[in-house]
Amino acid sequence: MPVELVFVGSDLADAKILEEAKARGVSTWVCPKGKFRTKLEAEIEEELAQRLADSGTELVVLAGYMRVVKRPLLNRFWGAMINIHPSLLPAFPGLRAWEQAWKAGVKETGCSVHWVNEVVDGGSVIRQIRVPVEVGDSSETLHGRIQEAEHCLLPEVVRDLAEGRIPWLKDPRKK
Repeated sequence: MPVELVFVGSDLADAKILEEAKARGVSTWVCPKGKFRTKLEAEIEEELAQRLADSGTELVVLAGYMRVVKRPLLNRFWGAMINIHPSLLPAFPGLRAWEQAWKAGVKETGCSVHWVNEVVDGGSVIRQIRVPVEVGDSSETLHGRIQEAEHCLLPEVVRDLAEGRIPWLKDPRKK
């Protein structure tokens, strides 16, 4: 089953993915600047949710989206939204997880793809890749290796969801 990119929304006007999407003829939208850095105002998130729905989006893939997801998106796409996170969740949720891991002195970290729910980086983990912390690593070199792993893991999970090798999350609110 092929995967079709139907819409790219971003909270950053200079995100590289916007150029890539436009070059492929994919609709794009940049969220208006809001008052907050870590979340969108409800009306902006509602507009994003509506644009995703109008484009026929079946799976929302968050990558580099540094905002807390709230009700408008959760209500519309519960069980159909995944996120890539730069740690082996549940360890090191939140911002700059690679730096948290490096500062903690762990021997291994990695990246996780997880279902998005109302808890920041708290949804159930779908799949992870382990990345060793090497002698002499800085938080930046560690981050670079984690990003390489993310670039492998995220497309693999999307493909496996599309092909039915990973079951989609069931919404407990729907019977």
